[in-house]
Amino acid sequence: MELNNISVIGSGTMGNGIAHVSALSGYNVSLIDSSPSALDKALETINNNLSRQLSKGIISDSDAKEALGNISISSDISQSSQSDLVIEAVPEDFGLKLNILKQIDSVVGIDTIIATNTSSISITKLAEGTKRSDKVIGMHFMNPVPVMKLVEIIASDHTSDRTHEIVVGVAKSMGKIPVSCKDFPGFVSNRILMPMINEAIICYEQGVASADSIDEIMVLGMSHPMGPLRLADLIGLDICLNIMNVLYDGFNDKKYKPSKLLSDMVSSGTLGKKTGEGFYRY
Repeated sequence: MELNNISVIGSGTMGNGIAHVSALSGYNVSLIDSSPSALDKALETINNNLSRQLSKGIISDSDAKEALGNISISSDISQSSQSDLVIEAVPEDFGLKLNILKQIDSVVGIDTIIATNTSSISITKLAEGTKRSDKVIGMHFMNPVPVMKLVEIIASDHTSDRTHEIVVGVAKSMGKIPVSCKDFPGFVSNRILMPMINEAIICYEQGVASADSIDEIMVLGMSHPMGPLRLADLIGLDICLNIMNVLYDGFNDKKYKPSKLLSDMVSSGTLGKKTGEGFYRY
């Protein structure tokens, strides 16, 4: 299967990053979002990130111009109808994602593959909401997408070997390193990462140390590039809470219960960097 056209549904942090790397890899990209203002902001972000790569000598001026030329925007999901691959990148909510996958399923061709960028939700359950469960797969990019090399590839109980093979090839063509795992809550990355972040929040909640100290201990002692509390702020505390709830519900194990402080901060609208305040002020 020759794959030329990719649609990305959702133009937020992950969506615009996926569109960026797809366009830079030579694919024709339709970036689709119901909000025109979000699309304008996404294009601005992509342009800024391409300029940053250009200034660092990672790409050439012609690469940047070609990438921007490869991207079209739309608020109409039917614009994905001619795509070979559609990547869903809307917020981490099962109902929302399922609804979007059903919409995609109804407008694209019979051979089109649907990938979800979910960071924790069951690929099998999402796939079963479509009429092409063999062509639905998890394609979990890491944030920031233009920088991070890993793409976690998650096959559902129904995903065909051919679908898996094609999506692995697409990830490699984007300069990423695809690593496959099975469909369990949180997969591998967030099953390990989020409980660590949650435990760091509990340490802070109990007054074990300041946010700065907790982060510095993990950076200096464990060689992490960023401390867990600053990382939580970057990811978004609402997303961290959603993933912890998926783990808690999926495994029915109290070790995955979200910290009360995390729940309280999300309830108050303190979500991290995107709201200007989390464990740090921005």
